[in-house]
Amino acid sequence: MDWDKIRVFYTVAEAGSFTHAGESLHLSQSAVSRQISSLEESLNVSLFHRHARGLILTEQGELLFRTAADVYKKLSITEQRILDNRISPEGPLKINTTVAFGSVWLTSRMAGFLELYPRIDVSLALSDDDLDLSMREADVAIRMIAPTQGDLIQRHLLKMPYKVFASPDYLERYGIPKNPCELDNHRTIVYGEGDNPPSSNGNWLLEAGVLKGQTRRATLRVNSIYAILRAVEGGLGIGVLPDYMQRESTQLVEVLPESKCPQIDAYFVYPEELRNMKRIAVFRDYLIMRIAEDGINHSDDS
Repeated sequence: MDWDKIRVFYTVAEAGSFTHAGESLHLSQSAVSRQISSLEESLNVSLFHRHARGLILTEQGELLFRTAADVYKKLSITEQRILDNRISPEGPLKINTTVAFGSVWLTSRMAGFLELYPRIDVSLALSDDDLDLSMREADVAIRMIAPTQGDLIQRHLLKMPYKVFASPDYLERYGIPKNPCELDNHRTIVYGEGDNPPSSNGNWLLEAGVLKGQTRRATLRVNSIYAILRAVEGGLGIGVLPDYMQRESTQLVEVLPESKCPQIDAYFVYPEELRNMKRIAVFRDYLIMRIAEDGINHSDDS
């Protein structure tokens, strides 16, 4: 099989149309179509079902696409290893983490990393849904739950205690609760029903200080820690947030300090096949250094 035709086929399969593939390859639609037709003739099979809304891979096309994707993945890894053999780490580094941790803590600390390694091209992919590292949707991730995939390397980064916070403005208007029972007289901000809080008792505010089997009413339910932060800062009510956020905000005052709130662990995660990448090693070491400098509860476990 002709490698140029395989390259065109792979691009078409990813794009779902000859037109979009042509734009990516800087070829005309007709040139792309001729390449695919030639490849199909050489293999004596149809690789795509063609219809008005686009292209769908046939069974044989799916088989070829999976093989081509594997080849591209290996070529990408080889290219990165060649680049990493140079003295100074360089090249792309795509980092996945949650919207809250990425927006509040990580982003403001990337300037120091890029000053140390100006030839590394960083891309932050902030999402509360984990990207698939094995499919190279990102190179590394900072996860708030230990991964279960066997092909991923993980290092425990830090323990992340949660605490109860309100804004100065809110406390001035509504007073400071002295114990969890007094939360009945306050506005509370929690995770939404059906959403997945970062820990099993993430909606602690609804259960603290109430009779067993009962819960209190929430003023606002939202499916994002970052949104809860903004709501608390805005004086809407009381919320449970990671304690590192207090260092990053002037609008968070801890209340109910004796309360036992949830705690989660953060992990540095990357694929086994990228174990020897310098870009990943230096970013990991930088994270560990900054966590220690900030006094966050961290771990030296490998």
